[in-house]
Parts: sequence; structure tokens; C-alpha cells
Amino acid sequence: MNSNDTASLLRLARQVLKTEADAIAALSPRLDQHFTEACRLLLACRGRVVVMGMGKSGHVANKIAATLASTGTPAFYVHPGEASHGDMGMITGEDVVLILSNSGETVELIIILPLIKRLGVKLVALTGHADSTLAKAADVNLDVSVAQEACPLNLAPTASTTAALAMGDALAVALFSTRGFTEEDFARSHPGGSLGRRLLLHVQDIMHTGETIPAVAEGALLSQALVEMTRKGLGMTAIVDKNNHVAGIFTDGDLRRTLEKEIDVHHTKIDEVMTRRCTTATPEILAGEALHLMESRKFNALLVVDTSGVLVGALNMHDLLRAGVV
Repeated sequence: MNSNDTASLLRLARQVLKTEADAIAALSPRLDQHFTEACRLLLACRGRVVVMGMGKSGHVANKIAATLASTGTPAFYVHPGEASHGDMGMITGEDVVLILSNSGETVELIIILPLIKRLGVKLVALTGHADSTLAKAADVNLDVSVAQEACPLNLAPTASTTAALAMGDALAVALFSTRGFTEEDFARSHPGGSLGRRLLLHVQDIMHTGETIPAVAEGALLSQALVEMTRKGLGMTAIVDKNNHVAGIFTDGDLRRTLEKEIDVHHTKIDEVMTRRCTTATPEILAGEALHLMESRKFNALLVVDTSGVLVGALNMHDLLRAGVV
């Protein structure tokens, strides 16, 4: 590829981005009572938002439905062609229908308008022509028209689909902000994502329990503590009293500092070198909180105790990594 080809490709790409950016920017001055009325209808929906569109608009409609559903507005996509062959049965009188069509004259959509009206459901349209059949039939029409497509032939849906997608995002965000949608709500919709794991996973879900907890009794020799640390592999051990209350902790870091003092590990008691009044966590706190605690204190491991200070678990940074919290 010569330099002229490279320059031409970059010029075309920049023109596409500018055209699409201008299309989105042009939407903002059009936001008026029609937008707020659309939001009101969607907020009042007692069923689900049914999103429709054909062709490229269908792909955008599918994405808008997914965005609405993941941000607190129950929604799903119905293909207009399938709606004419049975899928209209998926729509109930408590739903709101949201239809995308740049022309507002898409045949597959116009055919089912009478059926939508017969159900008595509210209809919100996103069109590029306010005088189109779809726009006139809608309870609310949002103008997503564009001056031109980014396609050099002004034919392929490019800027128009970008504008429709941006308007869909504007609706979704306005709705979830009005609903008071929180990070925790988002996490419940995305339990498989890192945010979901940080906001829904608790320490008790990932901590080591029972025989897998590294622990030695007060008065044990340092050598015994080292054996326990090696066996359990968490880079530390708890030191507990006769009632299993945490008296202290001994970590890999403590070991390095102890060895620098040339202490005899076979004759020194763990009580002499352990860290007393150590920071602990409770089982019910979020794993994300434990991560913040460990990062802020520069810990690699943490003991978990119940409300009376009894040792019930332990975890380290590797446990958080495996759980996808980090």
C-alpha cells in the first residue's frame, strides 16, 4: 500500500467519524417534551418494553433492548417478520412497544401496526421522518433524522443507525437514573462480570474454612507455625487461644523480618514474633471490601472472625484473584 492509499483511507475514516459525530450532536437540540413523554411511557410500563426494527435497525433495536434490560427496564427484542407469524403473541396489553425505522415506512413494521393498536399498547417510535406512517401512528415519535449517511453513496445505514443507537442509550440512561438504579442493581444484572463479583460476592463465599485454615495455638514453637504455613499454603498462620479466639497472625513478611534477626526457629515461641491486634474481616462483608482493606493496608492475607472474635476463615490475594474480584 503506497502513501497515497494510506492517506486516502485515513481521510475517509475521519470523514465517517465526523459525519457520525455530527449526527449524534444534532440530536441534543431536539430533545424536548417528546423525549420526556417517551420516558414517562416507559417508566409507567407494567409489562416489558418490546423493541423492534428490521435490517440494520433491527441490530440496533436488539442492542437497545439489551441495554434497557441490563439497566433496570425489562425489555426484549422481537423480529418484525416473526411477529407476523406468531411472535405477536409475545406482546401483552401491559407492554410498551419501541420501534426503530429510519424511513418510518418499513413494510414489515407497517403491517403489524394495526395489531399493536388493537392490543392497546403504547407505541414509541424512533424515525428519521416525522411525516411517515410509523411516526404518525406512534404515541410519541423521537426524531433521529440525519443530514446524511456516512456512506459515500448516502445509502448504507451508518450515521442513521448510530443516531438511533445513541437515542436508545439516552432513553436507557434517563430511565435507570430516574429509577435510582444502583451499582448493586447493575451487578445483579451482570453476575458474571467483574463488577458483579465485586458487589455480590461475600468473604464467606471464598474464604478457607475448617481444617484448611492455617492456625496454631498460643505457645507453639515458631518451627511448628512454619510447618503449618507450609501445609496450608496461604502465606500466613493464625495464632489462637484455647477458645479459638485470634490472638495474632504470623505472615511470610514476619518470617523474613524474623530471620534477619537470626532467631532460632526451634526454640522461639510464636507469641514472641507474631503480630498482635491484627486486622481481621467478618464473613458477611463483600469480597470487594476485603480487597480494598488488603490493598490499603498492603496485606496479602486476611483472617476472618465472627462477632465474638472466633476464627472462622482465612483468605489471601490469590483467593480474590481466582474469584475474579481483583
